[in-house]
Amino acid sequence: MLVKKCVLIGVCCVCLKMANAQKTTIESQIESAVKKIEPKSIAWRRDFHEHPELSSREVRTAKIIADHLRSLNIEVKENVAKTGVVGILRGQKAGPVIGLREDMDALPVTERVNIPFASKVKSTFNGQDVGVMHACGHDTHMAMLMSVAEILSGMKKDLAGTVKFIFQPAEEGPPIGEEGGAPLMVKEGVLENPKVDVMFGLHINAQTPIGQIKYREEGMMAASDWFTITIHGKQSHGAQPWLGVDPVVVGTQIIQGLQTIVSRQSELTKNAVVISTTIFKAGVRENIIPEEVILGGTIRTLDTSMQKDVWMRIERTAKKIAEASGATADVSINSKTLVTYNDPKLTQLMIPSLQKATNNNAIVMDAVTGAEDFSFFASKVPSLFFYVGGMPQGKDVKETAAHHTPDFYVDEAGMKTGIKAFCLLVLDYMKGAQSSNKTQQKSF
Repeated sequence: MLVKKCVLIGVCCVCLKMANAQKTTIESQIESAVKKIEPKSIAWRRDFHEHPELSSREVRTAKIIADHLRSLNIEVKENVAKTGVVGILRGQKAGPVIGLREDMDALPVTERVNIPFASKVKSTFNGQDVGVMHACGHDTHMAMLMSVAEILSGMKKDLAGTVKFIFQPAEEGPPIGEEGGAPLMVKEGVLENPKVDVMFGLHINAQTPIGQIKYREEGMMAASDWFTITIHGKQSHGAQPWLGVDPVVVGTQIIQGLQTIVSRQSELTKNAVVISTTIFKAGVRENIIPEEVILGGTIRTLDTSMQKDVWMRIERTAKKIAEASGATADVSINSKTLVTYNDPKLTQLMIPSLQKATNNNAIVMDAVTGAEDFSFFASKVPSLFFYVGGMPQGKDVKETAAHHTPDFYVDEAGMKTGIKAFCLLVLDYMKGAQSSNKTQQKSF
């Protein structure tokens, strides 16, 4: 009996060693591939950074991506949602379809960062002359996903499933009057043919240390709504305000009133609410009280019921304040993004992959009031979205420039973690799906 037990223990130890050896081989293979492709990834990132393109105008960017995917013998679809690119890599074994998404567009921001590849590009945005800058890290996102495509295409024989590389335009929102971004991609069927089973997305973050990943189950990023309030008063001479109804004064009162929705009317212990008025258009001459004022801004909520309640309160506040002064107000609210929702079951399943990608430095984060149109994909299929660190080690978070600003900067060294994470998520999910299928077959 003792001999049999020893033999059994010996067999188990051998099996465990074999499993660990296989695991080590796969991880080391990814590690080696990431290290090898890093210089090329950095070169792509710098090229994109130096030649940024605004939302739905990413023509040069799209060509570079499509050409690269074709060079890897990946099936390519162009002009998806205007300028988007989709690559389809079919593994040699059957399995799930996994979507990997990254965004392509830059912002109407004039760069102030002193780097050799700083953007000097100028363009027009909503009729205004602007600088153009990758002030949110989308340049790194594209470089990371192009790198992942190259690594996984070299492992095609080992892939038990299909990978869809989704390069999305207009994440920051399409030009006024146009459709675009994730909603248009979904509308045009990017999640079909073949049908996507799960989606993964990432965003580099200038306030997260290099080598770290942040994630969260359920609501991670807020829904984003944009509002426009048009105030109709009565024009008069600036010297005789009593002869008119001053929409400028009404506008300032409405702005103050909107803040009480947050500070006095919203249950903030339940979830955060942000209302920011960012546009105030009024007048053409110093001595004329104008007839009309236009206010604009954004609403951020992390709860759908609170979102609808805030909409109602904004309309009521604007109309009643205007009425009290003898003016009228028209209120328009447009939904831009949904809550970015991480499927709890998928998140729990993939946490080990995130930990492997970071040497156990993947941590749970608080929800944020930033928004992402990845949320439209996540509303259709189980998804996981996470942050990848781009802040240099030893840097103080308070000293780093915010996203969407002229001084925004991320360290390219952070891209390795994102590339590794995407590769491991794909391989581990496919492996899990294979194991699940074998278990189901045995049960029959």
